[in-house]
Amino acid sequence: MESMNTAASLWSAVVVSGVYHGVNPGMGWPLAVSAALMARKTGDLYKALAALAAGHLLAMAAILFPFSALMVLVQWQREIQTGAALLVIALGVYLLINRRHPRFLARVPPSRLALWSFLAAMAHGAGLMLVPIYLGICGTLETDSGHAAAYDLMWNNATTALAVALAHTGAMILAGGAVAVGVYYWLGLTFLQKSWFNLDVIWALSLILVGLIALITAH
Repeated sequence: MESMNTAASLWSAVVVSGVYHGVNPGMGWPLAVSAALMARKTGDLYKALAALAAGHLLAMAAILFPFSALMVLVQWQREIQTGAALLVIALGVYLLINRRHPRFLARVPPSRLALWSFLAAMAHGAGLMLVPIYLGICGTLETDSGHAAAYDLMWNNATTALAVALAHTGAMILAGGAVAVGVYYWLGLTFLQKSWFNLDVIWALSLILVGLIALITAH
């Protein structure tokens, strides 16, 4: 029962972090609104959101799948979790000190939203935030790791990584898409200009918090 509650909490964290990323303007929903307004086509709004989702999903997978391979080394599970937690904390501290957005993101043309979304997620550590949660979920899976073949472990971990990436990205694009649709259809650019909100500091602090929780859990 305790393991089920822990798993439910971790999966909830995957979805909540997705909603959090989606609402954050830094993950690109204003670009979807802008693309639709410039083209004057409603369909372009949804095409842009689809491109943002594709880039974000690819970024999540690019971070999670290498860890799914590492988790085959079950005897080093604590060390892997500790290293991942320290990495997340270090990125959070870095983003807290350096609050400037990466300049290379401004050089990506609007026609390449999927690429922009991938780079933005990587630069902001969106995928890295999921790593401690993902490792915790792997820890709740009932697998006889002492006797299971390495192939079976890797398959289970990779499947879980894909499920985490899909659940997170789904929540992200639904939340960001809801905001984008609201701004495009009803609120307009005036609302966007007057009520712009920046979650960079909260983002950095949340990375540090997730890393600290993972570090405590690992030990």
